This record gives sequence, C-alpha cells and structure tokens, in this order.
Amino acid sequence: MPAPHLSPAHQQGPIPSGLWERMGAEFGLPSLEKVRSRLAQIHEDPDPVMQQLVRVFSAEGTYCPGFQFREDLSLHPVVMGLFVRAMALGIPHNYFAAWMVTGCAALRGGRPVDLLDRLAPSVLSSALERSFEDGPRGGRRSG
Repeated sequence: MPAPHLSPAHQQGPIPSGLWERMGAEFGLPSLEKVRSRLAQIHEDPDPVMQQLVRVFSAEGTYCPGFQFREDLSLHPVVMGLFVRAMALGIPHNYFAAWMVTGCAALRGGRPVDLLDRLAPSVLSSALERSFEDGPRGGRRSG
C-alpha cells in the first residue's frame, strides 16, 4: 500500500478512513476508554501508561493502534521511542500512526511496523526524520 500523501501543513487533509479500517483489522484499534479499562486491570494507576499512548483521533472518538502493545499489554519499546521522537518533531499522532503502517521510501518500501524487531531503532528513527524532514508539521516529501 502506498504511503498516505502527507503534504505541506496548509494542504494537509484527513488521512483516508480506509487506512484506519485496515489498521484496525490488522492490529486492532480499540477505543481509548477500552484501553484504559484493560490497563486498569493490570496497573493500579494506568495514567502514566495512558500518557505515553499513540492515539488516532477521528470524528467518532479516540483510538489506540494495537501495534504499540505487546501481548501482555506492555508498550513496545521501539514504538515508544519512535513516538517520543515524532512528538519532539511535532508530528501529529494520526500522521505518526499512518507512517507506521504504510510503505516508507526511506525503508525501501517497508512498513516501519513490520521492521520493529528487525532493524535497529536508530535506523527507524532516521527513516521517521527523513519522512517528515520538511519540518515539524510540514508533512513529508517522498515517504
């Protein structure tokens, strides 16, 4: 699947809903409330974990892409490191989530989510930076 077109900030529009549907089918896209409820079963205070979550915002609500969780509901450390970097660069949550699940030119067309355990985190971080190198909210040039 080609990367979503992330154009300059003044041209950015919504990411196609089909991407969220595919993400939900492949990884799960539970609501923020459902994630909080699950985390509350594991953690006495789920708030510190909740504050670290990648979120997808839509008109229907706020959701948490499943690719950031391990089977035990702990957060995947590479995803969290990439997300911290994305936030430092000013990349919006939705665009980071879309980047994670689409082919990336900086990764020879590979999806970052498929390479989490195969590439060094620094390689993925560099790909993230190159993908959004036009500035914090300036979108990305070639993927």
